[in-house]
Amino acid sequence: MKTYTNTVNGRAEGAARTFESKNPATGETIGLVPHSSAEQVAAAVAAAKAAQPGWAAKPDAERKALVMQVAEAIKANAPYLAEWVTREQGKPLGGVGPDQVPGARFELWGCEVWSQVTASLDLPSEVVFEDETRRDEMHRKPLGVIAAIAPWNWPLLIAIWQIIPSIRAGNCVVIKPSEYTSIGTLEMVRIIAELLPPGVLNSVSGPGEVGAWLVENPAIDKVMFTGSGPTGARIAAAAARNLTPTTLELGGNDAAIVMPDADPKAMAMGLFWGAFLNMGQTCACAKRLYVHESLHDAVVAELKGLAEAMPMGNGMDEGVVMGPIQNRMQFDKVVGLVEAAKAGGATIVCGGQAPAGPGNFYPLTLVTDIADGNPLVDEEQFGPVLPIIKYRDVEDAIASANRLDVGLGASVWSTNLDAAKAVATRIQAGTVWINQHGTIHPMVPFGGAKGSGWGLEFGIDGLKAVTQPQVISLKK
Repeated sequence: MKTYTNTVNGRAEGAARTFESKNPATGETIGLVPHSSAEQVAAAVAAAKAAQPGWAAKPDAERKALVMQVAEAIKANAPYLAEWVTREQGKPLGGVGPDQVPGARFELWGCEVWSQVTASLDLPSEVVFEDETRRDEMHRKPLGVIAAIAPWNWPLLIAIWQIIPSIRAGNCVVIKPSEYTSIGTLEMVRIIAELLPPGVLNSVSGPGEVGAWLVENPAIDKVMFTGSGPTGARIAAAAARNLTPTTLELGGNDAAIVMPDADPKAMAMGLFWGAFLNMGQTCACAKRLYVHESLHDAVVAELKGLAEAMPMGNGMDEGVVMGPIQNRMQFDKVVGLVEAAKAGGATIVCGGQAPAGPGNFYPLTLVTDIADGNPLVDEEQFGPVLPIIKYRDVEDAIASANRLDVGLGASVWSTNLDAAKAVATRIQAGTVWINQHGTIHPMVPFGGAKGSGWGLEFGIDGLKAVTQPQVISLKK
């Protein structure tokens, strides 16, 4: 059994302890991962701290060129890395590009594109005020050392969202991948770090205590975290002790509202993938669907036809579209929420029963005859289950969408774009999509409202988020 390594100061680094990485489709152990010690975390941060002044001093054009080389390295190694995503995370290999089944190859394509777009961005100084007596310029400087903590659902893509803007802006990074999906991320970091000066990009790995050591280190200048709300709250509290700024992208439980004039057939595929992308294991998936009573049965029928037609299995097998739930903890949560809904009188339209055999497989499940207040509606299930709630008045649907303390994304589905936009402006969420859901773009800012976190990623705003603004004020 191979033991994989971290990258610290440009060198491979193991650890005295290791833990297993398991394939969620088979349950088999596929590699051993180092459990970084507190001393190793401190050494990784120290390496980044030492490398950062030299990295920041490089001409901006040189850093941009190196990030573009990183994008090319990701592309060249995409087949290898995509197989690790499938074996570790579970999503099928799928195809490449925006029109293909969104699996592991899609994730690597996204890593390449986000790197390319970020490499192309500029943050020039701006004149914010000038008159006959003074000139005030806004400059952007790197923060220093970024602690990045990545999740298990899109382990490489979200790591790229954290790494690439940070190094592009002149920061150095120490990243800790999820303990559930470490190997693919560690291998990607190894490949990227070979192109960069030692210490610019470093990794540590292990359970939550490793992330805590990283966040609590006083030499960290910013923390970027994607994950659950409770963990985000603990990270925010720990970072606050050192007055360390944070970007937190937390849970969603996104609402989707189908207006009474929507076209069920035309919207069905977009809504299906909005809910079941990555087996529903995406922060910005639609996780509760509010459908006007006049369209309820038609929408349910369209989604049921799609759900029952999607092949599920080991993502390494040809033709598989849906994979397993990534880990047993999440599997048990999904099962518990569905069983509670059944006990409360909800109707299981399709799915609702795990098959026998190995792996964390759970069928795509649609649930009706359910209402606000049911745990399946109120708690983010983060799995292949969609509760569908019937409403009579659009005002009630808006109130339902806003009633929870989360607000990452939402969507409105209608043939009347003006009416849809009017509803969208009243929903409390960082992004509200119209006639689409979860369609992010590397140039469009993305972030949450309320309990879904704070800060922005992507595009110019995401690049600004990993810099320190500095005003230079000149007296004439």
